[in-house]
Amino acid sequence: MATIYENLLKKIRDKTCRVGIIGMGYVGLPTMVAVANAGFRVAGIDTDGERVHHLNHGESYINDVPDDTLKSLIDANLISATSDYSETHDLDVILICVPTPITKYKEPDVGPLSSAIHEFSQHARRGQLVVLQSTTYPGTTEEFVLPVLEKSGMKVGQDFNLAFALERVDPGNQRFDVQNVPKVVGGITDECTSIAALFLSEIVEEVVQVSSPRIAEMSKLLENTFRSVNIALVNELAILCRRMNIDVWEVIQAASSKPFGFMPFYPGPGVGGHCIPVDPFYLAWKAREYDFYVNFIELAAETNDNMPYHTLSLITESLSKARKPLNGSQILVLGVTFKENINDSRNSPAIRVMELLIQQGAMVSYQDDYVPTLNVCDLDMESVNLNQCVFANYDAVIILSGHAYFDWSVIVDSSDLVIDTRNVTNLLGRRPNVVKL
Repeated sequence: MATIYENLLKKIRDKTCRVGIIGMGYVGLPTMVAVANAGFRVAGIDTDGERVHHLNHGESYINDVPDDTLKSLIDANLISATSDYSETHDLDVILICVPTPITKYKEPDVGPLSSAIHEFSQHARRGQLVVLQSTTYPGTTEEFVLPVLEKSGMKVGQDFNLAFALERVDPGNQRFDVQNVPKVVGGITDECTSIAALFLSEIVEEVVQVSSPRIAEMSKLLENTFRSVNIALVNELAILCRRMNIDVWEVIQAASSKPFGFMPFYPGPGVGGHCIPVDPFYLAWKAREYDFYVNFIELAAETNDNMPYHTLSLITESLSKARKPLNGSQILVLGVTFKENINDSRNSPAIRVMELLIQQGAMVSYQDDYVPTLNVCDLDMESVNLNQCVFANYDAVIILSGHAYFDWSVIVDSSDLVIDTRNVTNLLGRRPNVVKL
């Protein structure tokens, strides 16, 4: 009699296994496309009915996934979307890609994950492979997901397989995507790891197997904490360099000439997205369970969290030198996404800077073609029309995200004061009306 491992193995190899992806966000949607492109039929599950409607009509809400790509996969009967979790009963492989945010107290918010796992567990059946991809604290797969799935009486390794495989989606990256970025995977049992790795190897070019889910979970946190710490270092140096009247951007460029032992990181108005502002706090929270305090990591996160306040001080100081108070000044913010050339404004430091400006009495407008509307401090805002924008009408223009469509020469030449937090005006040379971070 064939085992669940052997049955699933056969389905994976002949591409007859049906795949479900829970969570159709910035990780789930690109993952669904990658799985479908590998020849598997994929069902996307999301509680957001509007997302489901858009997907089933071939309408993408993520820049990295063009509408044409979705439509072609729908026409090929390879993808569909639903809000009905009961459909997961007929699926063979379940990938969980729901958000794992933090609370306002900087603690893990596992609410979306808990809801997804409990809802799926009501329809789980024998023979399925479940792979958690949501970034979370070490131990989540074994301590949180596994007990819920085993409540039905099924046993991992006997009735179903469970693994963790970290996601490495980088929105807007034109060089690396789901397929060509190595996938790290660790299962509850050796067979769980093996079958998960086999499935993933059909999707991505390289799979790295590790000895447990905890190893895979911690490796993801290491990657993002590494970035957080190094960004914090250069942010702190940027503040110091400003006091010393040293151009930190030129310093970084000079240091980057070293062919070994140095990797450039760049300062900014803060960190954004789902990973860098969140993951260090997942690690810090879990560490306290072991009476261990990651002071170094938390200090780095604190430094990055303080950068919007430093940006506010820079704006206030620059206006003051022009004999203008911040209160009542007309401020135009350019770019509100957390990085350039994407439509993702999750945890964007630009929005935090806008909040601080509004709280100080500034009259704030913004321009970002990627984000047509925005709610800040309970104010419904619309992006101003760039073609009709008169930069000279603003007391200060603040560059917070350097989208490629901006003409920096026109903007600088037309503005009284420009505060550049991204060094995008560098090629224009030194300008008396430009203040850099």
